[in-house]
Amino acid sequence: MHSTFDIPFNRASVAGQEMAYIAEAIRSGSLAGDSTYSRKGQALLEKELGVARVLLTPSCTAALEMAPLLLDLQPGDEVIVPSFTFVSTVNAFVLRGVRPVFIDCRRDTLNLDETQIERLLTPRTKAIVPVHYAGVGCEMDAILDIARRHQLAVVEDNAHGLFGKYKGRWLGTLGCLATQSFHATKNITCGEGGALLINDPAYVERAEIIREKGTNRSRFFRGQVDKYSWVDIGSSYLLGDVLAAYLFGQLEAWREIQRKRQRIWEAYHAQLAGWCQAHQVRQPIVPGHCEQAYHMYYLLLPSLAARTALIAHLKARGILAVFHYLPLHTADMGRKFGGQAGDCPVAEEVSDRLLRLPFYNALDEAEQQRVIEAVQEFTP
Repeated sequence: MHSTFDIPFNRASVAGQEMAYIAEAIRSGSLAGDSTYSRKGQALLEKELGVARVLLTPSCTAALEMAPLLLDLQPGDEVIVPSFTFVSTVNAFVLRGVRPVFIDCRRDTLNLDETQIERLLTPRTKAIVPVHYAGVGCEMDAILDIARRHQLAVVEDNAHGLFGKYKGRWLGTLGCLATQSFHATKNITCGEGGALLINDPAYVERAEIIREKGTNRSRFFRGQVDKYSWVDIGSSYLLGDVLAAYLFGQLEAWREIQRKRQRIWEAYHAQLAGWCQAHQVRQPIVPGHCEQAYHMYYLLLPSLAARTALIAHLKARGILAVFHYLPLHTADMGRKFGGQAGDCPVAEEVSDRLLRLPFYNALDEAEQQRVIEAVQEFTP
């Protein structure tokens, strides 16, 4: 048995000029947030995505926490959130006293099941928070239509989906707000980091204030006011410039990063197809109208026992494969908000069977071939 993994689940790697930019940021002596490389990264994303404003944050969690503040959500309000997601998606709203209403996922993409939204709406519902699982777009036309008819905000949790598309439109540009993650496990990373994408310009000025501890400091630095002061609630949601420098080096190389990840994803998909078919293992499904972000590669095993056995089989060969989310509605906190087993049956079933294979930018063909061959040796 290996005590360490020759092939980890994830490994961060340098893609371009990250080290030179970090050195320059340090030499400049300007390490605080909203310095040179924060501004460069924000401008690059605004240009590539066509977004009104991008604000870099210390994490995707921090960006999500800004959303209920911007939407002026109050205690007792409700938001529709998938149960099959990371806890930050929900915590950001719970922190403001907002009640999460958990929705099940589709069987194909594992995104929230838009056909269930309207039956979960109440007079207290204020927003829908779609999560583009594995970088494959949710059915945004239907979600946006429901939101328009019921006057709801749509906040995209696009932690997995940067540079993915839904019907030709960038993920993260469809709701009034969206969030990005640059965590170490993401395609483009700075270890910890995130961004708030503001698609409705009406939110821009207040977002700058909230992000700067509730002050109008951004207006002061632009010369729009002669001093800045406390004008609203807020917190410290700025990304330091050393991390922003690393991130900018990654963002500059985003096309090459995506090409590498596409190659890895397609190799898994093609070479494991026969094994999956022979053993009743389901591969990811990407609808034709979605251009995925190549964030991860997962398999749906026939049972929890089969998944557990495959994880152990790979571990014995020095390969780390992992499962993913536990449904939030059955967690201790989820039950406090009324969740109970059976509420989201697809999420509960998928959570037991899903396995993620090693997937990172520097995964070379020889390493990937080892993973593929190890999987093919296994019989569920």
